[in-house]
Amino acid sequence: MWPDKAIIVEGTSDKRKVQTIIKEPVDIICTNGTIGISKLDELIEELIGRDVYILVDADEAGEKLRRQFIRELPEAHHLYIDRIYKEVAAAPYRHLASVLISANIDIHGEFLLKDG
Repeated sequence: MWPDKAIIVEGTSDKRKVQTIIKEPVDIICTNGTIGISKLDELIEELIGRDVYILVDADEAGEKLRRQFIRELPEAHHLYIDRIYKEVAAAPYRHLASVLISANIDIHGEFLLKDG
């Protein structure tokens, strides 16, 4: 049985950083950059009935992926990091924690105070 929530990120470094911050059971799925139609269809099947969050880099590749999810998974929630950080993995823990908590995702509170 999958957790009720799933977060889609681009890379494994994004996944590791987000996993560290989150307190509740959440399925974190890596697309490893762009995603093909057949892989996307499989993923959508797996995500039906779950709260899905899209957390991708603030760059052209991330925006392309986000547009794909807007088309194919319109009910997903989109989370945005500040453009000054460009990449999810490069965003400070404090910033990512505040983005996640604003989406009602339970986090370890100490990350709201943590730099780096």
